[in-house]
Amino acid sequence: MTNPILSPTISELINLSKKVAIVTGGALGIGQAICFRLAEAGAAVMVVDINLDAAKETVSKIVEHGGKAKAISADASSPAGADKVIKETIDEFGSIDILVNNAGIYPMSPMFDTTEEMWDKVLGLNLTGVFFYTQKVAKAIADLEKGGKIINLASIDGFHPTGNLVHYDASKGGVIMMTKALALELAPYKITVNAVAPGGISTPGADAISEPSRKQMESQGMTGEQIMQAFVARIPLGRMGIPDDIAKVILFLASDLSGYMTGTTVIADGGYLLS
Repeated sequence: MTNPILSPTISELINLSKKVAIVTGGALGIGQAICFRLAEAGAAVMVVDINLDAAKETVSKIVEHGGKAKAISADASSPAGADKVIKETIDEFGSIDILVNNAGIYPMSPMFDTTEEMWDKVLGLNLTGVFFYTQKVAKAIADLEKGGKIINLASIDGFHPTGNLVHYDASKGGVIMMTKALALELAPYKITVNAVAPGGISTPGADAISEPSRKQMESQGMTGEQIMQAFVARIPLGRMGIPDDIAKVILFLASDLSGYMTGTTVIADGGYLLS
């Protein structure tokens, strides 16, 4: 089509070639898929992860395909880590436009077994870290006076508990409400704040975390295959999600396609919460 009906065109709306993105927990799984999609759309990506070697591998794959990226090791639960990432990003790429608060942990633990140390660690990364990274990156974006995008990773557990994850569920419920509160405060600076709530996503990390639950069900006579079939049977779309299912939603929220959205949590769970 040589004469588009509307302007800007679709290709222009998803073009991130003049944008700079920070992705926490960007080395593996969903975070890596997010980095790949943002880079494919043209963004320069700062891949933040405590696993620097894995982050460097992600960067190498991006660069091999013509993208721009750099790896940095930083604590996603630490305000000082945020300061380090911001300085490095501006020094390397000259700007910040997008922050994806992806880093998170979810160690399964029954309520009676959950220690103060475990509670603090989960809330410290999943909620406190998200706030302070947002606070500091939003200040840097506001100083540049051109607006930006903040995208948080919530979870369907923020809407409905799955069991033995009270610390995680509390953190993700907090992320959903914090997204709304931050969206209200940051709107005058032309910074939108939205979230994505993934359902069951097949990643190496998720498989490792679910091992205690798997062993418990196997002790009751269920095989690993039966356990997976039982879970997938509750998903109306009939399959587990993959990291790219979430990365594509992040790309939508990072692009101008979502320009009139803020304070929203997009559920991407294959319909699991409907069942």
